[in-house]
Amino acid sequence: MKPAVFLDRDGTLIEDVGYLDSLSRVAFYPWTVDAIRMLNRAGLPVVVVTNQSGVARGMFDVALVGETHRVIDARLAEGGARVDAYYYCPHHPDGTVAAYARSCDCRKPGRGMIDQAAADLGLDPAQSFVVGDKWSDVELGRVVGARTILVRTGTGAEQEQRPLEGLSAHAVVDNLAGAVSWILLNPQSTIHNPQC
Repeated sequence: MKPAVFLDRDGTLIEDVGYLDSLSRVAFYPWTVDAIRMLNRAGLPVVVVTNQSGVARGMFDVALVGETHRVIDARLAEGGARVDAYYYCPHHPDGTVAAYARSCDCRKPGRGMIDQAAADLGLDPAQSFVVGDKWSDVELGRVVGARTILVRTGTGAEQEQRPLEGLSAHAVVDNLAGAVSWILLNPQSTIHNPQC
């Protein structure tokens, strides 16, 4: 069982453009490739966990989600970086596509995606990190016992201004590059519950 870094996709790994319904809308932050490569070199598996309710809402299909991840992989590979695995939740209880219109345990902050990744890849969530731009990412990290980092990209800066009672991140940083720096400087940090 090894530690990993679980990353949100939209607003963390790539720019949040709303519902990403076209490959032409995939936009990388300038630091993304370097940040992922640093995690790779540190020997930390990188796993993307992303809510994709646009599938349930009929805005795009699961094929586009897979194609998007292949585009991300190709761009990362050009810079000598890689994501080890992708997990996504296509569900939403208010969806219009019957097959995906339901509640589930994989939609963040539910732990289903991380539990599946842990089983598939031999990962220990309690030794791991969850990085994202929403409080739901932080809550997911808390649920699985991981260290949590809120990034200010995407909706993160707005989320930071609207804290949730009883929920705080272990760190709040400007972007994924800052998150990676924090992770590499705090590999053996004890899990704690900071009160901000």
